[in-house]
Amino acid sequence: MGYAIGIDVGGTFTDFLLLDDAGEGRIFKVLSTPDDPSDAVVAGLEEMAAADGLSLTAFLGAVGRIVHGTTVTTNAVLTGNTVRTGLLATRGFRDALQMRRGIREKLYDNKFLAPVPVVPRWLRLPVTERIDETGAEIEPLNLGDVDAAIDAFEEAGVEAVAVCFMHAYANPEHERAALDRLRARMPDAYVSASSDVLPQVRFYERTSTTVLNVAVGPILKRYLDRLTGRLAENGFGGTLLIMQSNGGVTTPEVATGLAASTLLSGPAAGPIAGRALAEKHGRDSFITIDMGGTSFEASMVRGGAPAITTSASVNRFAMALPTADIKTIGAGGGSIAWIDGGGLLRMGPQSAGAKPGPACYGLGGEAPTCSDANLVLGYLSAGYFAGGRITLDTGRAEGAIRAAVAEPLGMSLVEAAAGMYRVMNVNMASAIREISVERGYDPRDFPLICAGGAGAIHAAMIARELGIGEIVVPREASIFCASGMMQTDLRHDYVRSCAASLTAEGLDPGRFSGLWQAMAEEGRLTLTAEGVGADRQRFVPALDLRYQGQYHEVRVEDVPQAAIDGFDLDVIANLFHAAHDRLYGYSLQEEGTGIELVNLRLTAFGVTDKPGSSPEPEAGDDPSAARKGRRPVYLADLGDFADIDVFDGDLLRHGNRLDGPAIVETVVTTIFVPPGFGLSVDAWRNCILTDGGAA
Repeated sequence: MGYAIGIDVGGTFTDFLLLDDAGEGRIFKVLSTPDDPSDAVVAGLEEMAAADGLSLTAFLGAVGRIVHGTTVTTNAVLTGNTVRTGLLATRGFRDALQMRRGIREKLYDNKFLAPVPVVPRWLRLPVTERIDETGAEIEPLNLGDVDAAIDAFEEAGVEAVAVCFMHAYANPEHERAALDRLRARMPDAYVSASSDVLPQVRFYERTSTTVLNVAVGPILKRYLDRLTGRLAENGFGGTLLIMQSNGGVTTPEVATGLAASTLLSGPAAGPIAGRALAEKHGRDSFITIDMGGTSFEASMVRGGAPAITTSASVNRFAMALPTADIKTIGAGGGSIAWIDGGGLLRMGPQSAGAKPGPACYGLGGEAPTCSDANLVLGYLSAGYFAGGRITLDTGRAEGAIRAAVAEPLGMSLVEAAAGMYRVMNVNMASAIREISVERGYDPRDFPLICAGGAGAIHAAMIARELGIGEIVVPREASIFCASGMMQTDLRHDYVRSCAASLTAEGLDPGRFSGLWQAMAEEGRLTLTAEGVGADRQRFVPALDLRYQGQYHEVRVEDVPQAAIDGFDLDVIANLFHAAHDRLYGYSLQEEGTGIELVNLRLTAFGVTDKPGSSPEPEAGDDPSAARKGRRPVYLADLGDFADIDVFDGDLLRHGNRLDGPAIVETVVTTIFVPPGFGLSVDAWRNCILTDGGAA
């Protein structure tokens, strides 16, 4: 038997989806090990091997593919534990990293400070050189300045160096010469040039992205070297792929060279998993949410295409590589309750994480968390958490909530726990509004796909807050991102700046065509090196456009290849007008306002084989065979507890139906079905919740 495995390392749990040759999956979860994430990975692999009665070596010998999402680089930036980094910048521009865009993030808070740059000023060293925006050399590169900077870097113990020169996107010769000198004199250092990482306009974003790339590069390299070494030692001879922030995968070698592409890799698989699930129901547009132990992610998919942004940030540092457009907030099962200076109850973003964890875990945590509130309110079972592998301590949960929330606010224990639950729901509903209402979409028009071990306890109440009438809880909800990783293609994104008026007179057809061809050739070479045949290579163009005089551009996707090849600027212009109208509620097409081209973009896909699963035959609508009993659960409509039915979700079958209020428990997640909601099971044993009162 052969296996394929998806692995998602989270802040609290490390999730695994084990697939066999028939595409049937099994779920495994272990506590994450922040000090060395590979320990949790190996522990999970050992658990899977033991479940099939195999040694780890025999098991890994049968594994053909592992797809791995990692938070190693993300955590390094969030905690400030990046390597000592140097920056070579054009003389006069080394402070761009600290000056940023020159726009205050909070306009009316004059005390709000920008974050301390990843590279301190004494390691941001100037180099005499200058290229203009056309690529012409204004001042030659002074290699003496480069050598002097290298001397300073070596004396300071710098491990990584970024090279970011003005207008290097138009002509990379100076950057490449400096890079060659760095590699010759600092062979053990991790070095990158901005013209390789992000060859496009906007100097701050290009510099910040390149600096982030080198600051986490050695960390990712050490982790992947350690992981691949441990896998090889234990008999793994298959393919290891790394999840990227853009929703695609790549090889460890490519990921190591572009480490910044993994900064938001874990959550990026969520929309991919949602797309595979929605396709089974004939849907291509939906909202997906994922609530784990530490964070909550929300994203939107329209027309089968996950939203992509090039203006992401990590710990308030600009990261302009294409990234899945996901709203992340600190709202998970481990989110800690606290009272602010105004006496208001807050939840998160601080989290108890895996260590020490919520108070109810009994691992030393003393702060009250969302999981503690869910236990006190009866949504979680003390004896069936993780299928009974972990016994939750109700007394510790009650004590933590009583001491930190109930007594300070003059509430009863139940009132405090219910308040914590409501605040969590409001926080998560607000995140969904940001990726829907604030972008011109009505969330009521989309089904909600709910993932994460903790998400289904809150999903129905979040949906009711937003007026969403349909919720899908996947069978693999608790390891949703790990399952999405098995549905991903290899993906690489390319960009070339091409500032010009979008007219036949302003845009040179030869240059336009040549830039596309150069990006396509680079994509073909990369995919071929990764073992992707020509018949599985796919290329998708996009353009960044704006009206003349605008500050920000609009990304225009779904551009027909025929319009690119035929230089059909009218088709491209019409697509831009429509995209601008959708985003901002107006277009300037009738006014005849000119359009400017800013960037050309090309995404290269290497199509992979996807696991499939067969639908189950219908088993009738009676769920009584899965009924476990009854227990008291807090119902917000009543403001009190009521005894409600509890079902074993792993025993529910296709066609089974039940009405709320009810609890559905599986080994890895719990679903709360409030009054007014119904639940049915589809042919793949996903649970569908519908709100009878929704429009």
